[in-house]
Amino acid sequence: MAKRDFYEILGVAKNATDEEIKKSYRKLAMKYHPDRNPDSKGSEDKFKEAKEAYEMLSDPQKREAFDRYGHAGVDPNMGGGGGGGGFGGAGAGGFSDAFGDIFGDIFGNAARGGGGGGRSAGPQVYRGADLRYNLDITLEQAAHGFDTTIRVPSWDSCEICHGSGAKPGTQPTTCPTCAGHGQVRMQQGFFSIQQTCPKCHGTGKVIPEPCATCAGAGRIKRNKTLEVKIPAGIDDGMRIRSSGNGEPGMNGGPPGDLYVEIHIKQHPVFQREGDDLHCEIPISYAKAALGGEIEVPTLSGKASFTLPEGTQTGKTFRLRSKGVKGVRSGYAGDLFCHVVIETPVKLTERQRELLREFEESTNESGAKHSPQSKSWTEKVKGFFE
Repeated sequence: MAKRDFYEILGVAKNATDEEIKKSYRKLAMKYHPDRNPDSKGSEDKFKEAKEAYEMLSDPQKREAFDRYGHAGVDPNMGGGGGGGGFGGAGAGGFSDAFGDIFGDIFGNAARGGGGGGRSAGPQVYRGADLRYNLDITLEQAAHGFDTTIRVPSWDSCEICHGSGAKPGTQPTTCPTCAGHGQVRMQQGFFSIQQTCPKCHGTGKVIPEPCATCAGAGRIKRNKTLEVKIPAGIDDGMRIRSSGNGEPGMNGGPPGDLYVEIHIKQHPVFQREGDDLHCEIPISYAKAALGGEIEVPTLSGKASFTLPEGTQTGKTFRLRSKGVKGVRSGYAGDLFCHVVIETPVKLTERQRELLREFEESTNESGAKHSPQSKSWTEKVKGFFE
């Protein structure tokens, strides 16, 4: 039975690139793989056909022979040269190599952090871990911003072994398990998957005699001092990133970052909500009744507002632009002053007499002095009838 053209099998043009051939084969292999179609003889045949086509066209010499002489150039039974391996062959053209290239791209690159193809495995490169530093600051510091220094744990190269991890006078040796690649290939049925070497943990080296100072790690832990600029208007929970000041990477990988997380201490007067500030203003019973000028503190000095006569408890006064100018805001928030009328305590006998006289005089005048009390009495009257 005449064989189909390899380019036709893979559905690519004769001038297709290696990447286009590999991509087409990947789709066909996934579609017709026997594990996915256990009861389909036709799928298995198509899979074998696609495998053979890929083996021939992915090899430059075999592809050139096929382009010049057709199937006669690659089929040893037809007098040509360069025959390929069988379905489970272990030769250079065998299934394990052809299919391993594709699955090496899928599994191998992720493990190496974007390294080369499945056949060029090397020691795995890891980015260092990010670190977090919790910094407690006051509300005033958050509002105005400031510069500070912090001490964070860091890793430095060991001065005894100069970062090699080996005892002075000795050197790390190539890992015998992975031959220095940092990875080993595991064959599971039709699949060939690369994994981190369990012996050297991806470094490609083993240390027969570890350095006593760093225990073979090649680095020691120290504290370092960093300068941090806290921007004005920063809020609770925000983070400042210090690039490259996290843990160092492994096998030449980049270091992680340091994140300084801001925690604002509780303020004795103000509560912050976004860019606005809130505070309670206790005033006397007489001040609430008579009104007058009230002086209040702000984060940038003092401010004042006029308290009208007959102010009730819970009344809120808004002082514009007396709040906090946020990191991303173009203007400052407001200050909201919530009035709390303070009931006098520990009265003298004379003060009690004066209050009784005052209460009698207001009662004689009717409900005009206590409009809320009259309204409330009318609302609850029905409960007692």
